[in-house]
Amino acid sequence: MSIHYYCRHCSAKMATISDTEINNEQLGLNILTTDDMHEMVTYESNGDIHIKAICEDCHEAFMKNPDLHQYDYLIH
Repeated sequence: MSIHYYCRHCSAKMATISDTEINNEQLGLNILTTDDMHEMVTYESNGDIHIKAICEDCHEAFMKNPDLHQYDYLIH
């Protein structure tokens, strides 16, 4: 089982954790609401977990240009 982090705005792969002994509390997923879990976390049939987060580039772009929040996808 691996955990893969992707940016929810530009789809850039941010990181992969290949630790099979990690749990939801260690990942911080236990603090997400049910709606956030459905929107941000995908469980694959092979046991992998895909988590949508925000990369540094998109975060910086949003901080400099708050009007970008109206778009679902960013290209940078």
